[in-house]
Amino acid sequence: MRIAVAGGTGVVGRHVVELARARGHEVDVLSRSKGVDLTAAGTVDLTGVEAIVDVTSVSTTIASKAKAFFTATARNLLAAGQAAGVGHYVLLSIAGIDGAPFGYYAGKLEQERLVSEGSMPWTILRATQFHEFAGQIHQRMKVGPLSLVPAMRSQPIAAREVASRLVDLAEAGPAGRVPDLAGPQEERMADLSRRWAKATGKKGIVVEAAIPGEFGQAMRDGTLLARPGAEHGSQTFDQWLQSAH
Repeated sequence: MRIAVAGGTGVVGRHVVELARARGHEVDVLSRSKGVDLTAAGTVDLTGVEAIVDVTSVSTTIASKAKAFFTATARNLLAAGQAAGVGHYVLLSIAGIDGAPFGYYAGKLEQERLVSEGSMPWTILRATQFHEFAGQIHQRMKVGPLSLVPAMRSQPIAAREVASRLVDLAEAGPAGRVPDLAGPQEERMADLSRRWAKATGKKGIVVEAAIPGEFGQAMRDGTLLARPGAEHGSQTFDQWLQSAH
């Protein structure tokens, strides 16, 4: 099978590319670093592609910017896919975002809507935060010697396990919304960030901070955990830390 991986150089995308090739698939990597601007209309060529795996991402917490990015990429991939006769669009999304339609998640919800209402047969997998998120948020939220990590319940999942599931889904054919994929156990994000900092030798103090408003409430009350019936990965956060560092 020939698979186009949109965002194929990112945290999950690079694993999707590696695993798909290991299973004997031909893979096209669609990313800026490979000369493909997915936000530019008419620039994506999917000739010969049988399935798209969309793991695109953008670094923003502003809803308008997230919506603009995900709207552009989804529309361009759908248009290119329809023109090339692609038979399957596999989208990675985030567990619980319909209960927290704010910031980045607002963009992902719009992306889900466009894909599910588009003309191409589709599959959407929602996953919980990746193990890598603890380090990302630790670095993003630094204020002097402090890292202000949101009070948040999480079920971190290995990016490679998410990637493996995405390749499974691409191989299986369109399935609509499939069960969520979550990590093996619930954790607090501040605890994860502390363990990540210790393992990587990062200095400073992690302070758990409650984000105000509905979004902060959703982080704290379990809205962003996987729904009943979810599937679960096997690699814990601490196992990932040991293997990655």
